[in-house]
Amino acid sequence: MSIEIRVPALPESVADATILKWHKKAGDSVQRDETLVELETDKVVLEVPAPESGVLAEITEPEGKTVLADALLGKLNAGAVSTASAKPVNNTKAAAVAEAEPHLSPAVRRAAAENDIKVQGLQGSGKGGRIVKEDLTQKSPAAVSTVTAGLRSEERVPMTRLRAKIAERLVEAQHNAAMLTTFNEINMQPVMDLRNRYKDEFEKAHGVKLGFMSFFTKAVVEALKKFPDVNASIDGTDIIYHGYYDVGIAVSTPRGLVVPIIRNAETLSLAGIEKTIADSAARAREGKLTVEEMTGGTFTITNGGVFGSLMATPIINPPQSGILGMHKIQERPVAENGVVVIRPMMYVALSYDHRIIDGRESVSFLVAVKQFLEDPARMLLAL
Repeated sequence: MSIEIRVPALPESVADATILKWHKKAGDSVQRDETLVELETDKVVLEVPAPESGVLAEITEPEGKTVLADALLGKLNAGAVSTASAKPVNNTKAAAVAEAEPHLSPAVRRAAAENDIKVQGLQGSGKGGRIVKEDLTQKSPAAVSTVTAGLRSEERVPMTRLRAKIAERLVEAQHNAAMLTTFNEINMQPVMDLRNRYKDEFEKAHGVKLGFMSFFTKAVVEALKKFPDVNASIDGTDIIYHGYYDVGIAVSTPRGLVVPIIRNAETLSLAGIEKTIADSAARAREGKLTVEEMTGGTFTITNGGVFGSLMATPIINPPQSGILGMHKIQERPVAENGVVVIRPMMYVALSYDHRIIDGRESVSFLVAVKQFLEDPARMLLAL
């Protein structure tokens, strides 16, 4: 029985998709629910699974082609058996790969052995840094243009749809918002002491590590309660004040920056926030986030400090009116009660839309975040 493989229903506001990668060739055997092809949209990467086990009989649209919803991608012969002989695997190479990287899945070991790819030192994009099959994929020659002249070379690679959409939104934010940035610095010693004191007990009790992001999320929520303008957004000539706190956490992935949303962050404990962030970040790097998980949000936090940034100006994520930028923690001399001491300090930046947020509110909001983090008990006492 021949089954048509079609583009699934696309997310709202997404008009079309680009065929990112075929995981099977015509004539290959496939198992039910095995991923046949990946489609890239402006927001997410969609996986199209095999509806039944059988043989992929035909591919009607190649990689790189832009397709609409319900477009025919290929045909599957359900229940058929492939007559193509399997490519022999060098068992010696496979064993060497398994010995070098014992945590690789069988599929990744096989692919590495078949294609003679060295996995030692390869940076994985899967959960916990694990290497997945996509990490072994080389750039397609059709997608790369290289010009060499002597020792000088240039490489031209098409921008992914996600990267193009990110670029479009960043430019849009600067064109459509009256964006300003205010800075402050936070003494991270109190949070670091609290974290060091309870991190082992916290992980044992909740099954997740205690990081700094949960403290910042809690501090941001409490500060937003004090200054609702920062949690609002503009819709035409109206201001929408949100009675909830959906905080976006910017995550860097191989395909670009995405912002999964922590819904109703005000209702979550530190453990709940850490679990949500860990799960969202892992699925973001694996391309498993849905559009709904990245849609909405009333405020965003981004952490350039993980890459070593000491100070930067974050760009608002429309239609939000504010974004908090975290940076690298660095020991610096500071004055306390007339004495110079060394403290782990972090510069923080709040970029905000001046159309809705005045300077007084923006500075006061950032001071509130600073106070909550330098004296975490204030969050418990709602001070």
